[in-house]
Amino acid sequence: MTYSEVLAAARGQVGPFCKACPVCDGRACGNTIPGPGCKGPNNTAARNYTKWQDVLLNMDTLCENCPVDVSYRLFGWDFKAPIFIAPLGGLKLHYGEKYDDFAYNSILVPAAAEYGVAAFTGDGMDPEIMKSSVRDMEKVQGIGVPTIKPWNKEAVFEKLDILNAKGVYAAAMDVDGAGLPFLKQYNPNAGSKSVPELKEITAYAKMPFIVKGIMTPRGAEKAIEGGAAAIVVSNHGGRVLGGVPATAEVLPAIAKAVAGRVPVLVDGGIRTGVDVFRALALGADAVLIGRPVVPFVYAAGAEGLKLCLDKIVAELKDAMTMCGTPTLADIGIENVTIF
Repeated sequence: MTYSEVLAAARGQVGPFCKACPVCDGRACGNTIPGPGCKGPNNTAARNYTKWQDVLLNMDTLCENCPVDVSYRLFGWDFKAPIFIAPLGGLKLHYGEKYDDFAYNSILVPAAAEYGVAAFTGDGMDPEIMKSSVRDMEKVQGIGVPTIKPWNKEAVFEKLDILNAKGVYAAAMDVDGAGLPFLKQYNPNAGSKSVPELKEITAYAKMPFIVKGIMTPRGAEKAIEGGAAAIVVSNHGGRVLGGVPATAEVLPAIAKAVAGRVPVLVDGGIRTGVDVFRALALGADAVLIGRPVVPFVYAAGAEGLKLCLDKIVAELKDAMTMCGTPTLADIGIENVTIF
């Protein structure tokens, strides 16, 4: 199947909230929850997408004519590209009946590893979701990143006991999920984490621990103080709070504050290889892509994921070629114009 054929087929397999749009820009789903949309009053999902379009690439082809290298190394593992699959949960609720979280992850985790990238997987009220995704990761040398909600410390440690025993590649916590209704109702102490609490969690983990949901330089400083091995600039797609900046708007200041102490990843509105280039130019080391992947997996499973990633990687290579940046390390703020 071609990219266009898979996307067309997806329109009969996702929904009713996700429309499998040609461009996943957050507009057709709007402020709709359940669904892939976001919480009002402002459409943060759409803002995430739009703000990347305000970053223009500076072409420069007066340079050595050589192949580009998009390979990326993180925590001692080599990846095909600086692209990871973002964690998603509640698949039936938000995207349609074809797959639940278990079935989706069972396709996504091995397909991502086979492609040469890694999938972050979601968490939920059912503890078996994470256990199942870890079993999927065991089959591919542990490559994957289980993402734990900010439960209370005891619940987090129970999950980390499983991950520690299985030797997964890395773990994460999406601290930007602290405002989710089911977490607010969880007793005791689910939700926001203090720096001392985060230190306890990262010290307990036997693998690199990534903190996802950073939106300010101060937040980045606290995450690093709390032991984060990497951070993800993310606003949870606007699902827990409306009226916040796009990740593209806050990324440069955060990357400057981090100053290379830990890798900086970014999530939110990244749809093309050109967007990946933009993110790297603004200071990210790698990106997460979530919503656009779902229709391709729903329509064509592992083949759909490959087609989706092939397109993004090819676009990234084209952008690097046309901007005279043969390696990821060559990409910098001088390669873009922001308006």
